[in-house]
Amino acid sequence: MKIIVGSANRSKMAAVREAFASLDMDVEVFGAETESGVPGQPVGDEETLAGARNRALAALKAGKNCDLAIGLEGGVKELDGRLFICNWGALAFPDGTVLTAGGAQIPLPGEVAEPVRMGRELGPVMEEYTSRSDIRQSGGAVGVFTAGTGGRPEMFRHVVLLLAGQWRFAADQEEAAPEQ
Repeated sequence: MKIIVGSANRSKMAAVREAFASLDMDVEVFGAETESGVPGQPVGDEETLAGARNRALAALKAGKNCDLAIGLEGGVKELDGRLFICNWGALAFPDGTVLTAGGAQIPLPGEVAEPVRMGRELGPVMEEYTSRSDIRQSGGAVGVFTAGTGGRPEMFRHVVLLLAGQWRFAADQEEAAPEQ
């Protein structure tokens, strides 16, 4: 099976590979730079989910010979007076069906949240905060603020597993349905 991911980001590609490998599925995973159609720093679940969906659909168009496409998007959202990270995924099929799932959410400390609230993207803020470059390609903010017990690949892998699980459930339901 061929899967195209709407990104060339290493952590997103690894998440897809590892999720399907853990399900004992033989897949080839390709990346394609796609536009999310949302701001560089998505704010809120709706905007972040839209970015994931847009990436999956754009990847599907880019990967003409692929069986399915996955879009993954990280964002932030306000909740209970704090700024949280949020993340969403979408799995798109050539017939136009799109499945969606959301994942882990943790609050950001004030010194990171404030510049993001003022319009800066989380990735560059985290690079300054940690003095590490290219943090989005590795553990990301979730890796930093969980002391490495979780990271961006694990966070997205969880979302991909939720997407794959929905796909498997739908396939099982189709197989179990009586013929008409």
